Amino acid sequence: MKQLTMLFILTEEGAITMNGAKRARKTSWGMLLMGLALAVMMAACSNNGGGNGAGTASPGNTGVNSGTPEETGGNEDEEIAPEEGAKLVVWEAKEQLAYMQQVGAAFEEQFGVPVTVEEVAGGDQGGRLATDGPSKLAADVLTLPHDQIGLAVTAGLLLPNDLFEEETRANMVEAAVTASTYDGILYGYPKSVETYGMFYNKDLLPEAPQSWDDVIAFANTHNDPKQNKYAIMWEFVGYYSYPFIGSFGGYIFGDDNMNPNDIGLNNEGAVKGFTYLQSLRDILPMNAGDVTYDVKTQLFQEGKLALNIDGPWSVSAFKDKVNFGVAPLPQTPDGQPSMSFSGVKSYYVNSYSNYPIAARLFANFASSKENQLKNFEMTGAIPANIEAGEDPAIKNDPITSGFFQQFQNSVPMPSISQINSVWDPLKAAFISLWDDAGLDAKQTLDQMVTTIKADIASK
Repeated sequence: MKQLTMLFILTEEGAITMNGAKRARKTSWGMLLMGLALAVMMAACSNNGGGNGAGTASPGNTGVNSGTPEETGGNEDEEIAPEEGAKLVVWEAKEQLAYMQQVGAAFEEQFGVPVTVEEVAGGDQGGRLATDGPSKLAADVLTLPHDQIGLAVTAGLLLPNDLFEEETRANMVEAAVTASTYDGILYGYPKSVETYGMFYNKDLLPEAPQSWDDVIAFANTHNDPKQNKYAIMWEFVGYYSYPFIGSFGGYIFGDDNMNPNDIGLNNEGAVKGFTYLQSLRDILPMNAGDVTYDVKTQLFQEGKLALNIDGPWSVSAFKDKVNFGVAPLPQTPDGQPSMSFSGVKSYYVNSYSNYPIAARLFANFASSKENQLKNFEMTGAIPANIEAGEDPAIKNDPITSGFFQQFQNSVPMPSISQINSVWDPLKAAFISLWDDAGLDAKQTLDQMVTTIKADIASK
């Protein structure tokens, strides 16, 4: 029953509902509930029944030597050979189909393993794996957002990233590795990342402000509410509140957001952060409810809003309309980077694959620096690979470089089910402390945490 209750917090592309933030369309996961139940039952049968014959990999039979990395050949591609006669199926979303077909062809040329790429929407791959994995109908390799992996791991649907773990940890941004890990085990091969940053109008600000002090100084000369001119805006929802939590020493859950018994939303750092938030009221003289996505998007398009905290999903709204760049969020008053929430998409290997070694090889191959740069070139996906992020193609891009820099100072959104008890109280506290400067931050956050704990206990 524990596995099933987690399903109700998921939305399309694996995005946890963020109280109205414009990030992803919601998709029903009702069918996944039945599929996961089937997957759990069949996984148990498979484990007890000893698999389905030679060459078949169930969760209890991966087909890979379980010895040390030295015994299995370490992380060098040339020392790890695909199974004889291996052939792979890879699922990919429509917008990345052409890219993945090129990657599949390159993999076949190098390793001699044919790759069939099938189109499956990103929001459907987790559900399809749950229903089709145990029956041997699912792809060998698929893409999942990080907040779906706990569900899939609990159901026994994913193989760990064991053969290439050292290489992955060395080559990928730390936040991407953390997001692709569940219960201390690395499962994913990071593919792309996203977070929010600071859009800036270059006609109003040739260079982006480096700190909140810079933003305050600019606001003192730019703001003119009667003319609808504002220095900076962000949405007052829980997703965008994290810079005032993590940047000052607060956190959502302890142990890398995996321990709901340790809530850090009212600790000394969080109180300091929200107290500082209240001090910014003068640079955005509006009530929180009046700062909506549509309002700030229109003002930025019209050249009346100079700085807009938003994500890559909004780039298309400003292209050819605004002369803009993207920079990391303003630094805190003590010169520390501002922390944002982030999301990570990674390749994962189906635990029921007939060719688990070939599938691991492909996932590692597809997540290489070269292929992440190809993905960026063809689809605009922001790389998770450190060296790819330093490539001139990224560093010289005035938009992507800003998001990549901010991602390096980000925290993956919590993926455990208890996060569903946090969003609404966090949003309410965020709004209350902004609208009423007389509220005591400590008392408000204490009450918020009490509400969160009660809701978690009730479930």
